[in-house]
Parts: sequence; structure tokens; C-alpha cells
Amino acid sequence: MQQKPSVEIVEVGARDGLQNEKEVIGTEGKLGLIGRLLTAGVRRIEVASFVNPARVPQMADGEAVIAALPDRKDVSYIGLCLNKRGVLRALATRDGGRRGVDEAGCVVVASDSFGQRNQGQTIEEGIAENRAMLRLAKEGGLVPQVTISAAFGCPFEGPVPPETVVRVAREMAEAGAVEIALADTIGVAVPAQVEELFGKVREAAPGVRLRAHFHNTRGTGIANAWAACNSGVTTLDSSLGGLGGCPFAPKATGNIATEELVYLLDRSGIETGLDLDQLIQANHWFEPLLGRPMPSLVARAGNWPAG
Repeated sequence: MQQKPSVEIVEVGARDGLQNEKEVIGTEGKLGLIGRLLTAGVRRIEVASFVNPARVPQMADGEAVIAALPDRKDVSYIGLCLNKRGVLRALATRDGGRRGVDEAGCVVVASDSFGQRNQGQTIEEGIAENRAMLRLAKEGGLVPQVTISAAFGCPFEGPVPPETVVRVAREMAEAGAVEIALADTIGVAVPAQVEELFGKVREAAPGVRLRAHFHNTRGTGIANAWAACNSGVTTLDSSLGGLGGCPFAPKATGNIATEELVYLLDRSGIETGLDLDQLIQANHWFEPLLGRPMPSLVARAGNWPAG
């Protein structure tokens, strides 16, 4: 019998989903969310970012969250790192034989203007910093992976030339990234653009795993995820409830919702390993902590067919 195709979902709700929320979710709330996501079948999950807490207060308890995570061999924990200091903090979570994080999620921005606002770096400075970060992560035993942010458009400069993204991807592949994600940070991409850019990056970085990260700012996120799948991408980011946004990108709204991505893939005959009913339950459990409804339409309408 022919095996069904599968897609790996990287859950980013506990990091990207929460980083832009004004009301800080406590450590226990984050751990409760992560625990329910693991119960639903999530096996790769962003759990924290190693950033300046004065700039992103929601992530100030990153080390406390990581220290309390369950030590499960079947789960990979990701920590977001914007500079070498972030990678060193990620490595420090493993001091003294502790589990810590498993992956250093490095970031380079494909736009000078956004890069300077987001992490104080031009494209060239970001490439140089990420070369050092990836080397440091690999030497320390972390999985060295990188996201190219604003790959489809910049909130300050407008369209990002595909050749810029391709050049950055080639540089990151040469620097040792084992996985490269293209992120539509502000939610401007459309499916045709997604298919074209992933095709070009695959040619520029052969042998490197590709991942897709979409925001749903203009309602094209799920369509873009489907286009990425059709382009051969087998790892997609999503956030429970469709939470998310970037503190440094005006009008940027949430990620594609994990519930909607799982519904799309499950109904299309693609395995995800995630339990949609459990995800909807996690959504309903978390909403009171958040203090407002989350954007996911599937969580609101329910699974179908029911039961």
C-alpha cells in the first residue's frame, strides 16, 4: 500500500504567537500551552526567544520556561536567536547536563530597513553575524537552522528582490545551516510568488531542508502554505489559534493557524501527526488566559465531520 505524503508542522505559538501580546502570559500559562500542544502531537516547537526583555517583555521568562520543559526524546525544542549573545544563552540552557533547547533558530533579514529595526543589522551585517551564530550553534551541539525574514516583502522598502533572498540563502547554506525557512513576516505573499521563490532557493541551496513561515495579514496565508507544499516543502510553521505578529513590523498580524493548517492537510490526504480535536481543545483552554478570542476559524466552527 502506498504511504500517504506527510508534512511536519513546527508550532510557533509559544514564541511567535505570544511575542506581540500586550498582556504578559505567565510562565505556568506558557508551560500549560506547550504541554497541551505536545499532547496534540506537536514534535517540533518554538518555546522561547533569547532577546532583550526590555524590547520583548513577553519573552523575559524564556530560561524559566525552558528549564521546566518535559525531557522528551521525541520532541525538539527551538530557541530563537537574533545574535551571538542569543546563541550563547541558548547554549547556556544546556549547562550542567540540563536538557535545554535542541535547535538554534537563527534569523537574517532580507531587507536593510527592517533588519536595522528588528535586530540592528543590515543584510550584510546579518549574513556575517549569522555565519558566526551557525558555527557557534553547531560547535555547541545545537541544530543550526536559519530563517530568512521578510523574504517576500518589507514593511518599509516594499517588494524584496528574489535575487536578494536567493543570495542570502546560498550564503546561509555555505555557512552550515541544515534548514532554511523563508518567512513572509508581514503577510504579503501570494501562491505564485511562493512557488517561484522556493524553486529558486532550492536550486541555490541543494541538499538543505526548506521550511515555510507564513503570516495571514492579508488572508493568503493558508493558500501560500498549500503552494509551498506543492513546491515540495515538507515543513511548515504555524501558530495555535493564528496568534502572532512582529513588534517591529507595522500592521503585521498573526501566523497561519495550526488548526486551519491541520484541517487543510488532513482533508487533503496529507499526514501531520497532529490531532485536530486536541488542538481545538488547547485553543479553548488558552483563550481565557489570553483574555480574548483567537483568530482561528476552524477552532470556532469545529472539526468536520464531527467525531
